[in-house]
Amino acid sequence: TEMAAAEERFDLKLEREEKELLNRAAAASGMSLSAFMRSAAKARADEVLQRETRIQLSQRDFDAFVDAMDRPFAPNDALRDAMESAARDVRRRA
Repeated sequence: TEMAAAEERFDLKLEREEKELLNRAAAASGMSLSAFMRSAAKARADEVLQRETRIQLSQRDFDAFVDAMDRPFAPNDALRDAMESAARDVRRRA
């Protein structure tokens, strides 16, 4: 896979064994070490962000969520009191 020209620089210190491993993997992939590192780092970053930004629910939890979203909103007493208090404060300041 060809990558766009780099605009930013990132320095990384590696153990000799790590660099040798990465060099072998890059060569096996037909890529330069730089291109391989960029590709591998981006793939891993995408994987982590997908895992950390997606919500997974069981079917039971999904059904409960959809059911809750389908019900009309009804504020509880504490929320109703807070909204009334905020409205009074706004009227006083106006």
